[in-house]
Amino acid sequence: MRAALSLVMLLALPSAAAAADRPGVLATIGMIGDLAAGVAGECAAVSTLMGPGVDPHLYRATPADVRAMDRADLVLYLGLGLEGQLAEVLGRFAARKPVVAVGAALPQDELAAGDGVDPHVWMDPGLWRQTLPALAGALTGLTPDCAGPIAANAERIGAELDALDRWVADSIGALPEPARVLVTAHDAFGYYGRAYGLRLVAIQGLSTESEASVADIAGTARLVAEAGVPAVFVESTINPRTIQAMIAAARDLGHDLAVGGSLYSDAMGAEGTAEGTYIGMIHANTRAIVTALGGMPAPLPAELAGWAAHWGVTE
Repeated sequence: MRAALSLVMLLALPSAAAAADRPGVLATIGMIGDLAAGVAGECAAVSTLMGPGVDPHLYRATPADVRAMDRADLVLYLGLGLEGQLAEVLGRFAARKPVVAVGAALPQDELAAGDGVDPHVWMDPGLWRQTLPALAGALTGLTPDCAGPIAANAERIGAELDALDRWVADSIGALPEPARVLVTAHDAFGYYGRAYGLRLVAIQGLSTESEASVADIAGTARLVAEAGVPAVFVESTINPRTIQAMIAAARDLGHDLAVGGSLYSDAMGAEGTAEGTYIGMIHANTRAIVTALGGMPAPLPAELAGWAAHWGVTE
């Protein structure tokens, strides 16, 4: 599967002229862009609005974003309230080109709700793979002559995501049940925890639009200290100061916490790396979580051998 690229680059094209011959697809987030690029193959050029380290909850459209949407033949976004700041801009283009909310294709009864719908659906590969028919349909509508290759690509990627789902389940499942506690800065891992049996502790809620309070930090520190949790995690799109404050508060309670690593929550890793792909994002998160909580990840399944070989991933 290919990593989605930023607005200033196109996906692995032999030449700029070749790019001009293919329809342009713009995805708001990398998790959509990566799947769309894999499904499209050589039939469309896919770019991504929000790159590594960008928080989609807080993202506001720039004039360059508006121009990119104007140039695109198809715009893909999640919906579910994730890109709330972009809603007006997306609506402006929906009247004159396909603008597809990928999240609308997901079964409503599988969406987690609390203070609104949890938009972090990509955290469950088994749920996220259900966006593939919508992606394939949108891309086929854009390039009808590519219906065959698009369908084949979607089927292959679906098999990879099924294998990824099993691998995460096996890796988390090998942890002793008391160790299955995931502590993060904001509540982006609800679907991951639900799918794989992790107890979740987050200092902030679903969105990062508001700051965590002193009471939130103190309460989380107390809970973590009482449970004897060994490690907490920072996130690539969030300032680590909230986690650092919580670690200090736990230390005041006599409990030492390690930072188990940086997790990818609202954005993938750097372009051109394994973590810059959707599979790599979930793989890196799972390895970090399992290792920090005292376990060992399961061997990668055969269905992911091609992805692993391409990116030089050996375990």
